[in-house]
Amino acid sequence: MHSTPSTSPSANGTAAAWIDAHDWAATPLGPRDTWPPALRHALDLILASPQAMCVAWGDALILIPNDAFTPLLGRDPGAVLGRPLQVALPGVWPTLNGPVDDARAGRPQRFKDVPILLERHEGPAQTWWSFSLSRLSDDTGHAAGVMCIAQETTEHVEALRALRESEQRLDALVRSSSEVRFLISADWQRLHELKGGDFIPDTGANNDNWLNDYIPPDGQDAVRAEIERAIRTQSTYAIEHPVRRVDGRVGWAQVRAVPLIDNDGVITAWLGAASDITDRKEAEAAQRDSEARLRDLNATLEDQVAERTRKLRLYSDVVEASTSLICIFDATRRYVAFNPAYADACLQWVGAVPEVGQPVPDGFPADQAAPLHDAMTRTLAGESFSMAMELGLAAHTQRSYELLFTPLRDESDAVIGGFYFGHDVTDRIRSQIELESTHTALRQAQKLEAVGQLTGGVAHDFNNLLTVIKSSSDLLKRPDLPADRRARFIDAISETVDRASRLTGQLLAFSRRQALKPTVFSACDSVRSLADMLETLAGGRIRVIVELSDTPCHVFVDPNQFDTALVNMAVNARDAIEGNGQIVIRVAPCNAIPAVRLHTRLAGQFVAVSIADTGSGIAADSLDTIFEPFYTTKEVGKGTGLGLSQVFGFAKQSGGEIIATSREGEGATFTLYLPRVAAEAQADAGRVAPALTEALADGHDTRVLVVEDNAEVGTSCITALVELGYRPTLSTRAEDALALLQDRPDDFDVVFSDVLMPGMNGIELAKLIRARHPFLPVLLTSGYSAVLAQHGSYGFDLLQKPYAIEQLSQALANAVRSTPQRL
Repeated sequence: MHSTPSTSPSANGTAAAWIDAHDWAATPLGPRDTWPPALRHALDLILASPQAMCVAWGDALILIPNDAFTPLLGRDPGAVLGRPLQVALPGVWPTLNGPVDDARAGRPQRFKDVPILLERHEGPAQTWWSFSLSRLSDDTGHAAGVMCIAQETTEHVEALRALRESEQRLDALVRSSSEVRFLISADWQRLHELKGGDFIPDTGANNDNWLNDYIPPDGQDAVRAEIERAIRTQSTYAIEHPVRRVDGRVGWAQVRAVPLIDNDGVITAWLGAASDITDRKEAEAAQRDSEARLRDLNATLEDQVAERTRKLRLYSDVVEASTSLICIFDATRRYVAFNPAYADACLQWVGAVPEVGQPVPDGFPADQAAPLHDAMTRTLAGESFSMAMELGLAAHTQRSYELLFTPLRDESDAVIGGFYFGHDVTDRIRSQIELESTHTALRQAQKLEAVGQLTGGVAHDFNNLLTVIKSSSDLLKRPDLPADRRARFIDAISETVDRASRLTGQLLAFSRRQALKPTVFSACDSVRSLADMLETLAGGRIRVIVELSDTPCHVFVDPNQFDTALVNMAVNARDAIEGNGQIVIRVAPCNAIPAVRLHTRLAGQFVAVSIADTGSGIAADSLDTIFEPFYTTKEVGKGTGLGLSQVFGFAKQSGGEIIATSREGEGATFTLYLPRVAAEAQADAGRVAPALTEALADGHDTRVLVVEDNAEVGTSCITALVELGYRPTLSTRAEDALALLQDRPDDFDVVFSDVLMPGMNGIELAKLIRARHPFLPVLLTSGYSAVLAQHGSYGFDLLQKPYAIEQLSQALANAVRSTPQRL
């Protein structure tokens, strides 16, 4: 079930977090658990993509972006999430308006380098974007929205501009420069032009051995490597290398060349320039010689190490008195100092006390020494961090520790070592494990207790029902039974079956597994239409007051289940009043569901339907159990304890909540919260079963293909249909039924199929029949199906089990008469 946290994600949260946190019930899309599969699949696609993408769904084009798309919004996703596309992207909408309509009509659209002014952290910035728009279809194949794929092309546009400017500057530079200018073919195998300067003789444009003539052998490998790199990466060729001068000496040249690339991205040539840097190179060589002589005058490396070690030892006095484990190590990962607590711990870990100068990981097992070595490496690189690990040999005491590593720096801020603090967290971890184990055991016990209570309640009520059926059926076997008594026993069996059906329906409602048929209607209108019946239900000594809001209070729920929940709440209020009293029924809009049970306060648009009574009230310790199935305070035989359970299940499955407040002796108030929607909101409420017509007359010979995997139910159905004048054929598998229809497509007038079957289920069978035999009506039947509970009947007529033979005949007649006939 969809739920919304009480707070919004942080500014740097992901788009998925914003989407989870958004109150979709307040948008035309409705709660997320009511979204069609096509929308959910599109959402999964964009959230998994690194490409900037968004979905605009429905006639209002409600926006849902992914992470990469959020820069286009210019603000947090929460400010525009669930709003129409034209509101979320006002700067782009004039460009997208017409193309969006074309895309929804099935004509994909593409735009390149569209200028958009965006708000960045540093202020307004001009950006460029490319878009592609394509149609999104719903589960029936009709246009339901648009998917937009965007890509920022700012760098590309600015790069093109910069390239044009650089080409102009390069042209001016080349024309005004005194350096050697050259143009080389893309494969660098031929030198077309290399003139001017004093580096090499003018060997002509067709000399294939220019590399050998131009560069001494000791510099050719570096030049070849740079050429290969520049060609491979299509980047600037830049190198300093020795060259042969015309006077016979070896000098130095600084060479840079840029690739010339055609429209297909292929390098056609290289344009470059070479400069004589011989004087600079000679000066740098002289400076290096001077610096080498200066370094010889510095202190030896041993003196520097000794000085740093002395500074490290200054820290040892600081850590001596600490009860935490403290270890100081130098740049070579050797012990510089450690406190007594650390020495005692090492004695427990590895059976020995370390010595100053000894490598820190010595004595630890390999699986502990390796992470310690890596941690010290990170510390010496300047990183501070913490880690948890177990220390100690198996033969000694092995415990869990939290270690905090920090680099040690000298006066110049250079890292000269590090240290780490250790805290024994073994007892804390064990306590956490024991607590979690206790919680797990408690949860398991609670589950078993709940299952036991539910099983006991179901067994008690069904055994009572079966007792009535068994005794009545045994009495029917007695010979010479008078007709009136026979009719009374038959009526008792039929009524008991109806009670059993209602009991299973209430159980499915509590477990949120009932098949709902939601639609948009006014809660005020529904309560107003039930007012007279509720007054009759309450009785003459109880006054019923109805208070309805003037504000529209439309909800998108199953109207029949809504009425049932209202009646159950009213009956509960009536039974709580002993003698005279008052029941007040109120309907009003609200902006939040209060915190209840384990749920925090939930903000959003809701309709609150409350029923308050002046009865005896509910004890405080019972408020958390009144919605459990079979919980009742009534005497035996005066209630099943499932009325409030139905209200609870209906509220949860509809995206709402039920809350009870009470004081003993002052009455109680039950408030049903349901998501509020706009009056004009449209939703796929599923196909509402048409009104039943009269059964076909006996002898009409309607041909029925019955698909039922249960042998007893199949035989009973076939017998009933024959008695009613139908011509039934039984198939125990959906696959066999399809084969029959393939071989004998004109031998059947209607298909009557169970939903829950092994292999192919009834929904899948009905979809295939609709596709292959569009003029053949299908009637489905089920006692319970998870598919029906989650997705409805997909537009097919549904007959709930158990059913009477009159209901079966009426449903078949209606299916045949409401299906268009083949011309």
